Amino acid sequence: MAAPMLRWGCRGRRWALAWVDGGSCHRRGAPTGSTSNRIRGQSSLAQQPLRTAQKPRKGEHKWAAVVGLEIHAQISSNSKLFSGSQVRFSAPPNSLVSFFDASLPGTLPVLNRRCVEAAVMTGLALNCHINKKSLFDRKHYFYADLPAGYQITQQRLPIAVNGSLTYGISAGKERGQVIPKTVRVKQIQLEQDSGKSLHDDLRSQTLVDLNRAGVGLLEVVLEPDLSCGEEAATAVRELQLILQALGTSQANMAEGQLRVDANVSVHHPGEPLGVRTEVKNLNSLRFLAKAIDYEIQRQISELENGGEILNETRSFHEKLGCTVSMRDKELLLMTKYRYISGA
Repeated sequence: MAAPMLRWGCRGRRWALAWVDGGSCHRRGAPTGSTSNRIRGQSSLAQQPLRTAQKPRKGEHKWAAVVGLEIHAQISSNSKLFSGSQVRFSAPPNSLVSFFDASLPGTLPVLNRRCVEAAVMTGLALNCHINKKSLFDRKHYFYADLPAGYQITQQRLPIAVNGSLTYGISAGKERGQVIPKTVRVKQIQLEQDSGKSLHDDLRSQTLVDLNRAGVGLLEVVLEPDLSCGEEAATAVRELQLILQALGTSQANMAEGQLRVDANVSVHHPGEPLGVRTEVKNLNSLRFLAKAIDYEIQRQISELENGGEILNETRSFHEKLGCTVSMRDKELLLMTKYRYISGA
């Protein structure tokens, strides 16, 4: 089946996302004007209603969207990944914190057997190869809700690799036909969750709750085989059902037990992939679909108006219905380099 393409309709000035061969991924376009990815939360795309995509005309410019997902699922376990602290939702702030969770000197991690078993079960359910040997790595970054200054995770040798996830997309005029599709699973890795920052704008301060720090997570990394928000939301929903059926995660998005990061880029078919942006911490399937579709349209509008796409991290503004820049990845890497090297 041909990949879905985003097409530019000159008349009416709008973007439309549709399958080239009349397939299933019917999305909606939005009128666009001159925008800049430097505008924070006030894009014209967010202020105008979405419109139904129309059949593209001859001579229109083709775009293809590429979407990859990083899905973080909280493991159903009574204790954290490397400590004996309890895991409980809505507990009083900082009431479930061990010495190791607070990163006090001299404390050592003890791996939770239940978390390893949950990762293996999930890997088998997703047709992954289970590595007989896996390693933990340190991911260094500096933030208030990460007491140690690094996260214990897996990257070079995770617990499971090379799997697949099959899901169904509704198609046809009445959406009655279901077309099976498959997205590749790059890897499944174990990692620690961070604490939670509570921002108090009235007092201009930020409070930190470490109850969540050290909770075991399954990170399921999907290859960039998706092309629109509907596909992404359907794939995540299928994974959510699998995790719940296995009992490896309750995957309750309302309680933050399932969070998604989406990597989005656009390019002309036959040309190299474009610069990607990452939309962080999407905790709703509806917001996931909206954020991806908006980001696709934003990038195309930016490129068509002579701008450039920054390799940055963005968040989804639920009220405005648009993505907002959080930080520049290249600037963040340079800051870390200067801090480490003393430059």
